[in-house]
Amino acid sequence: MAAPLEWQESHVAVAGLQLRLRRAGSGAPLLVLHRDIGTPDQLPIYVALAERYDLLLPEHPGYGASERAAWMRHPRDLAAVYQGLLAALDIPRASLLGLGFGGWIAAEMASLAPRDFEKLVLVGPMGFKPPQGDILDQALVSHIDYARAGFHEQKAFEAVYGAEPSTDQLVEWDLCREMNFRLAWKPYMHSQTLPHLLGAIRAPALVVWGGEDKVVPISAADRVMAGLVGARLAVVPACGACVEMEKPAEFARLVTDFIG
Repeated sequence: MAAPLEWQESHVAVAGLQLRLRRAGSGAPLLVLHRDIGTPDQLPIYVALAERYDLLLPEHPGYGASERAAWMRHPRDLAAVYQGLLAALDIPRASLLGLGFGGWIAAEMASLAPRDFEKLVLVGPMGFKPPQGDILDQALVSHIDYARAGFHEQKAFEAVYGAEPSTDQLVEWDLCREMNFRLAWKPYMHSQTLPHLLGAIRAPALVVWGGEDKVVPISAADRVMAGLVGARLAVVPACGACVEMEKPAEFARLVTDFIG
């Protein structure tokens, strides 16, 4: 098992907010945007990526320890905030890695600044209405069941969160859910405009989907691929939505081979 990653932690002032930012590794900058359930502080995938890149892992406003913004109403607001974060850090060009809900934000960022990013990796991104099936409605299930739905093998979930997630984890999921509803309730977890904006993106793109994704149906990949010119699709078999947590070694290879 890899040793825990040693993060440099700071709070960065952006758009009148204090964003919690953790940073590790060295190399080309890679901005990682986490899921709608937040992110654990330590994951094997972060260790693997920090060996190759200057890994930047902010927490979305209102999620985790980042300050909440009462004015935020759409993931595009988050995209603008993260453009501000990169400017505050004086990073002119980074690669983007967006996970689920974070994939939606990353796609918004790239569509707003089509020439500004080196590479774009979207993992089962929300933001796109599936032609078949529906994005899992977290209002209809418990916090634990929603998080478990992201994994095909429940042993993989338990390796990350434990067989019985802690009270602190349940509270964090509850706060995340409140922000999810504030930002993406109507229409639920998809944008009516984003699919039309993808064609301007000039960054080479990799789209990764778990073959057993129960959160965002893989049919949504058709909409993503139709918009992203020249994108590559990689489907990871026997894996749920949380590819980076369930199959971290395979996912790390996909990302590093693509970004270089």
